[in-house]
Parts: sequence; C-alpha cells; structure tokens
Amino acid sequence: MPQTLFSRLSIFLVSGIIVVLDQLSKWAVMTIVMDPPRNIPLTDFLNIILTRNYGVSFSLFYDKGDLTKWLLIGLSSFITLFLAGWLFQLKSFMARIGIAMIIGGAIGNIIDRALYGGVTDFIDFHYAGIHFPAFNVADSAITIGVALFVFDSLRNHKEWPK
Repeated sequence: MPQTLFSRLSIFLVSGIIVVLDQLSKWAVMTIVMDPPRNIPLTDFLNIILTRNYGVSFSLFYDKGDLTKWLLIGLSSFITLFLAGWLFQLKSFMARIGIAMIIGGAIGNIIDRALYGGVTDFIDFHYAGIHFPAFNVADSAITIGVALFVFDSLRNHKEWPK
C-alpha cells in the first residue's frame, strides 16, 4: 500500500501525544502530587519521587551551568531533527512508531531542559534495595521506541533504506 504524505505526517501524532502526556504528568507531579515534596511508595518496588537530572542518562555530564544545558538542548534537537527526517524514509510501520516515540520523548525532555535547566524525573523503580535511576514518561517512550525499532530492524533488516 503506497504511503501518502498525510499518512507519513500522521505518525507525528504519536510524538505529539507523548509530549503532551509527558508534560502533563510532570506538571501534575510537580504541582499537585509533590506539594509538599516527599517519597510516595506505590508498591514494594515503585515510588513517586521528585528529582531533576541536569546531565544525561544516569546524570552523566552533570553540571548546572548554562553551557551544559544549551549543549544538551542543541545535541538533542539535532538528533531529533535527524530522526524526523529519517522517519520519512522508513517503510516499516513498527520502525516509524518506534522513531516517533523517540522523537516525542526527546522533545518532552528538551522542553524540561529549556524551562528548568534539567529533566524532571519522578518514577523510582527499585528492587532488593537497589534503586534504578529515576525516570519519566519521556524516558519510557524513548526506551520503548528504541526497543520497537531494534526489534523491527532485526526482524526486517532488508527493508532498511539504502
């Protein structure tokens, strides 16, 4: 079935939904749930907390300086634009959904960096006394998007654009 420009552009709806869900969840946690800030246990392995990551994954390159903030925003924006352009070349629906999820998550975290200087994280998963790095809806979308893309790539590697 040939892909129309509309059907290709409509995949960005996935990105938009992720941005909205990410920003709404962060707003709710910051203004409603965490007033006052505290640790809220949900299960034996999941808490709601409020933290801000001024670096990248696992707080790498942690520095509250404006230079780091703008470098991370610039790099994230460049990668997001590259992925948005690449999205039009992908033939597989699953690969396009995966990339759209990555784009939406990246935009959600770019917004946080621009507004607050760092990414707001609030989901605290832990097991046997080990706490994994806190994360958010955008991080989850990026992770799921990468998993979908990799799965599809391994399954359909001959369909990749040349």
